[in-house]
Amino acid sequence: MRYISKKIFACLLTVLLLCMGLAGCSSQVQGTTASAGNSKILFIITDTNDTFRALLADGIKSAAQSMGVSLDVVETGSDVQAQAECVSSAKSKGYTAVILRLSDASTALQMNVASNGLPIIYVNNEPDISHLTADTYIFVGSNEEEAGQYQAEYVLKKLGNPANLDVIIFEGEAGHSGTIGRTKSVKSTLKKNGCNANYVFVDYANWTDTQAKDKLGIFMKTGQNVQAIFCNNDTMALGVIEGMKEYGLDYTKIPVCGVDATSDGCASIIAGEMAFTVLQDAEGQGAAAVKAAVTLGSGGSISSIDGATDNNKYIYVPFVPVDSSNVNQYK
Repeated sequence: MRYISKKIFACLLTVLLLCMGLAGCSSQVQGTTASAGNSKILFIITDTNDTFRALLADGIKSAAQSMGVSLDVVETGSDVQAQAECVSSAKSKGYTAVILRLSDASTALQMNVASNGLPIIYVNNEPDISHLTADTYIFVGSNEEEAGQYQAEYVLKKLGNPANLDVIIFEGEAGHSGTIGRTKSVKSTLKKNGCNANYVFVDYANWTDTQAKDKLGIFMKTGQNVQAIFCNNDTMALGVIEGMKEYGLDYTKIPVCGVDATSDGCASIIAGEMAFTVLQDAEGQGAAAVKAAVTLGSGGSISSIDGATDNNKYIYVPFVPVDSSNVNQYK
């Protein structure tokens, strides 16, 4: 199966590149930047339909361009086999490293094997540490548990450290590292701080505002109480706000938290609607991923890159808490 871009120029590029011998990989949707040195990077992403993925892709493209690095971008949709084919053929096509947003984090070992030793920089969907190898197969991103921790700490402080709390959590994509880490940390932080949380509704909304709003409607039919709503990203939080307006829930008293500090999320905080978000620095992650790809592609180590962990398996770009006190810095 082949992912087909809706943009006509992307389709034309696809035909051209297939003729050039890229038929083993999925649709090529972005050309190569001006090349410098010996670095040639293949960036494989599922799609850019999600706000953060689009920002991350822009950050990677911008960083490659500013560094004069050759970069090709491929969208594969959720097709794991297409991703594996792209990775498998990358070395023979002269790429020095791959930046990969996995469709499914559990397939990282498959991608490692397919790479023929070519470095892979995983982004936005974190593989298990058992599938990472120092200075070869690494992850660049933010520590997902920090996001959930910041959300929970904000709510506890805002509500006066309640001993009990009725909580809704809208999760992102099933199996995604951000979904798992953020949700887990919300729960553990509440518990650690002596809050006995009653999880009245927890469900996937797949990063979308429409699903979050619809599922809030399902919750409303249960007749239960809610005192705080945690969302794994801003887009879902914005959907929740729209639903609260429709169902008569007071978002000034029931804090709604998101993640990413998107422009829309920040605007909602400024408007007094969303209470809190956490900046996930897409530009910083993109720059770190490109730096890592250039470094590992030339046989170097990520140890000299800011945010690299001691085991040389991660580069972490810090999350930043955002509320009404500092939102104007990130809008």
